[in-house]
Amino acid sequence: MANVTVIGAQWGDEGKGKIVDWLADRADAVVRFQGGHNAGHTLVVGDTTYKLSLLPSGIVTGTLSIIGNGVVLDPWHLKAEIAKLEGQGVEITTENFAIADNCPLILPIHRDLDGLRETAAGAGKIGTTGRGIGPAYEDKVGRRAIRVCDLAHLDDLEPQLDRLCAHHDALRAGFGEPPVDREKLLAELREIAPSVLQYAQPVWKRLKKVRKAGARILFEGAQGVLLDVDHGTYPFVTSSNTVSGTAASGSGLGPNATGFVLGIVKAYTTRVGSGPFPTELEDEVGQGIGERGHEFGTVTGRKRRVGWFDAVIVRQSCAISGVTGIALTKIDVLDGLPKVKICTGYRLNGKVLDYFPSHAASQAAVEPIYEEMDGWAESTVGARSWADLPANAIKYIQRVQELIETPVALVSTSPQRDDTILVRDPFMD
Repeated sequence: MANVTVIGAQWGDEGKGKIVDWLADRADAVVRFQGGHNAGHTLVVGDTTYKLSLLPSGIVTGTLSIIGNGVVLDPWHLKAEIAKLEGQGVEITTENFAIADNCPLILPIHRDLDGLRETAAGAGKIGTTGRGIGPAYEDKVGRRAIRVCDLAHLDDLEPQLDRLCAHHDALRAGFGEPPVDREKLLAELREIAPSVLQYAQPVWKRLKKVRKAGARILFEGAQGVLLDVDHGTYPFVTSSNTVSGTAASGSGLGPNATGFVLGIVKAYTTRVGSGPFPTELEDEVGQGIGERGHEFGTVTGRKRRVGWFDAVIVRQSCAISGVTGIALTKIDVLDGLPKVKICTGYRLNGKVLDYFPSHAASQAAVEPIYEEMDGWAESTVGARSWADLPANAIKYIQRVQELIETPVALVSTSPQRDDTILVRDPFMD
């Protein structure tokens, strides 16, 4: 049995939550390996909708769910999210949930700094969620982070607070803000510590044991490859690596553990926040797709920008992340459109490109080259086999996999868990 790594192959919001939930039902462990609570997953199970932004999707099915060391953890949000899920009847215990004890914490001062920067940036805004993810990652690589394991040693925290406050006090002064209130911060950490420490452990050891037993591990990524800090639309990206390779470093298992890489791909394209978007539709067609697809961010509620399917960026994402097969989601949102378009390349300064350039100005200037196909009037909602799909929908799916040079493994036809066409089982590879 193979392990499976799930990543978003666009700008996030591809419907990973449903796919991970579907796979988690057959996995023995689910691991979040990067990001923070700036990423959202919506799971629809029967008549119940669960909204997650930090907890791994497997928690809803009772599958062992682990937050890896590559995640930045807001302990106050974690406590609130656990309470909300428990209110919906989800049982969360030390048996089915664990947090890496070397996870860096997101502190109130990180949220403060995030907001101050975005407000001051003007036209240069990145479009962050304002939840402190970027500043927390900065402190991690700056070697001044407070980590989960430090919550058990708060009486010895002074040297780390010295490093942390030397950095943040200078930044806060530049914004006209007072220095960090160290006593208040320590008091807040003492209060929240027990809620987090009960789940803390060296998860690499637990995962090693799970793997040695021959169990199936599902690695769950957040956001999408186009938001990767190295490979995305820089600087309009997140602060972590979102590619599949991060599953190894962000969990404590080696790169040979990642297994089948499943790229989640929406049948059209969306993104939240600022940044280039070559196929963006700012007309009635785009508005209609957005309304039918309920394109609002799970975490922020922000309206997503909508555009035609961009085969160039997905092909690039699949190559960079070593995607084995894709899960194509929301094909049903395109039902009823007389024509559908796919971007097959770009024009830039009189040249045709078959890749997305790295420079921000070039990314903003590329013009999409479209291939137009006939749409389908019939409904694809709830289809669970190829025989249930209209002929033109099948042609569209086949053309997508040809252009992105990656086979389709799954097709999702509604938010419901079982409305899925299985072409190739990632766990049986």
